[in-house]
Amino acid sequence: MIDVLVVGGGPAGLSAALILGRSHRTVLVCDGGNPRNRSSQAIHALLGREGLPPAAFLEQGRRDLEQYKSVSVRETQVMWVVPTEDCFAFACADGTAGKAFKVLLATGLTDELPDLPGVHELYGSSVHHCLYCDGFEYSGKKVAAYGSGDKGADLAIMMKHWFADVVLCSNGTELSESAAAKLKRRGVAVRSERIRSLSAEASKLKGIVFVDGENLERDAIFFSTGCHQASDLSERLGCQRDKKGGVITDPDTEESSVPGVYVAGDVSRDVLLVSIAIGEGAKAGVAINRSLLRRDGFCE
Repeated sequence: MIDVLVVGGGPAGLSAALILGRSHRTVLVCDGGNPRNRSSQAIHALLGREGLPPAAFLEQGRRDLEQYKSVSVRETQVMWVVPTEDCFAFACADGTAGKAFKVLLATGLTDELPDLPGVHELYGSSVHHCLYCDGFEYSGKKVAAYGSGDKGADLAIMMKHWFADVVLCSNGTELSESAAAKLKRRGVAVRSERIRSLSAEASKLKGIVFVDGENLERDAIFFSTGCHQASDLSERLGCQRDKKGGVITDPDTEESSVPGVYVAGDVSRDVLLVSIAIGEGAKAGVAINRSLLRRDGFCE
């Protein structure tokens, strides 16, 4: 029996484990090894760690946990978690199994990449999903917004704050009259032709190749094609979700609608930044420890 099972070893999960380890709690962190930002070259908008590669950040986080003997980290996927009478039973892909009084889901999201030839090779280097994470690096350069219909238009209009030269590529989808008018007012050009592929040079985007019409030279693409939960554990546990598919949590404790199941990081689909994930993990760690303290009669 352990105090807490942490599912996911990204910024949120490691942050929670750090708090819990310092609170003398027995913790098992299980990580499947598939972080959302694995393709990114650097973490941005993280005070004190600006520009650090994601892999180096996670490695340092794991090293930070090594001094806390009550915390264990395993590279394995949690296959199932089920509530029992007074705790949760779980099993992992590597055969690890046990019971925990509390569960923290820090399983993150998976981005739905545009279905374009060449996009996988460029994702993280010059094809991106987050302006806050990667927009600043393309200041003064030529960029494209990619998205269907009005959703793509909304992204392109927002991008005009970051960049002077923005072209919306709608890949054959139609825009509403109101969206087209907004784009015109903001000076955003539109290429509505279907896209054949992305061209690259030295592992960087060179341009967009259309089925018909001239190629478009661009230095980067930011896309808006959605994302989904990386794990279905929250659904199987019965956690309530919002319209975006994010797990609904108590704003004070990060606890889900299922008592004893907490959520931190991108699973909640709130602000999707590493800095926020770290904060949510710490907040959940404190809340979990307080709940255990109340159970044991140490506080009201």
